[in-house]
Amino acid sequence: MADTIPSVSTDQVQALVELARAGSLRAAAAGLHITEQGLRNRLVALEAHLKVSLYHKQRGPRRRSPLTPQGEQFLPRAQSFLEGARRLVAPDGATGPQEVHVAATQYLTLYALLDSIRRFHRAHPEIRVRLSSRTERDIEDALLRDPDLAFGVAAPYEGVSGLEYRHLFSFDWGLIAPPGHALLKMRAPDLADLVGAPLIVFERGSSGRQHVLNAFHKRGLTPRIDMEATTTGIVVKMVEAGLGVSLVPLTPNGAVTRGVKVGVRKLAPGVIEPIHSGILIRRGEAPPPAAEAFIRFLTPAA
Repeated sequence: MADTIPSVSTDQVQALVELARAGSLRAAAAGLHITEQGLRNRLVALEAHLKVSLYHKQRGPRRRSPLTPQGEQFLPRAQSFLEGARRLVAPDGATGPQEVHVAATQYLTLYALLDSIRRFHRAHPEIRVRLSSRTERDIEDALLRDPDLAFGVAAPYEGVSGLEYRHLFSFDWGLIAPPGHALLKMRAPDLADLVGAPLIVFERGSSGRQHVLNAFHKRGLTPRIDMEATTTGIVVKMVEAGLGVSLVPLTPNGAVTRGVKVGVRKLAPGVIEPIHSGILIRRGEAPPPAAEAFIRFLTPAA
């Protein structure tokens, strides 16, 4: 007699894989264009067929993964199941358009990648880049859990085992202030000139904040921190509103302050350690050819 095979559907399995990728029921439901209740129904049906709990039902402290240990164990098989289903229904020899899933920080998304992706699509119309904007830590976590993510573009958060880093960019720091501010009259402002000025810095725990505070502390200086923000874009808008001055990493193309009414003065090289950013990939795993094509496109000319 033939072995009994659990009656699971691709929709049910896809619900689990999307939950693992997106990190929450709300985000997963949005990614699949269904309601949260519809997503739950698929997950409950999958759990009933497999007779195991696959995801956390109760809200509580933020977890590294929405999946239970049993769900994490099942995830690689679920991903293989979906890939097999795609190959099963694809016509012989048909490949269709290639897609590269990339995750990047908000800073690099806004000021480096959007224009690069637009130019890459013109140069390689057969390859589409699917971009997700995430924090450094979320990018590293996703790379270790989601094989669909080809690579990340970020500043290395901490030395995470299982990932390799390829350097791409280094961004030097500059002072931004409201137009007419006294600091803008200086050709090369020093950190000592900023002591006492209302300073807007990045949020606690961010590498950018640590770079700035380390530079002050090495000089024995204590800055006056008035406000904090999560992104460079918000910091720049705060300065434009006259709420203070700030130190931010600047791109060579001036995109950080383009279209915003603020003044800019570059700091002397080395005053604040540059922000280094690049490619994060899984150790020992070569990105697929389409992803490598995009990486080569991002790599600055020597």
